[in-house]
Amino acid sequence: MSEKKPSLLEGFKAFLMRGNVIDLAVAVVIGAAFTNIVNAVVKGVINPLVGAFGTKNLDSYSSCLKAPCQVVDGEMQGIQIMWGSVLGATLQFLITAAVVYFLMVLPMAKYLARREAQRKAKEGVHETLEVTELEVLMEIRDALVAQRGGDTGGPAGATAPGDRG
Repeated sequence: MSEKKPSLLEGFKAFLMRGNVIDLAVAVVIGAAFTNIVNAVVKGVINPLVGAFGTKNLDSYSSCLKAPCQVVDGEMQGIQIMWGSVLGATLQFLITAAVVYFLMVLPMAKYLARREAQRKAKEGVHETLEVTELEVLMEIRDALVAQRGGDTGGPAGATAPGDRG
């Protein structure tokens, strides 16, 4: 007998219903919104701070590798290195990475470490209780063996439980 293979649509539906696909979609949407915030911070705060020492637009910072670096008839003459746009993109990356690390990664790592410590503490208490119970049981056994040995006058294991000789 041949097994019925799921249709393409059923497979796609099963793929979409996985939890991690939904989580990934939410992360992409939040990431896009977060990018807008970072861009606004760079344009509204960082660029004016840089503008205090030069121009407000980081994209305008450049160096001329091969002269003349000027626009003639809509075309750039010479070779211009636009290091200002690289600097702006680097600042945006650093701000994004810092916010993600300090507001998401670090708190989550501390939370997970705290939970792990609590779990280990519970395991330690459980082990201590088991060891303590084992020690108490061993002491009871030793006391019973000594008591039996004292009553019968023979070896400790020579009599059956409940047999007083």
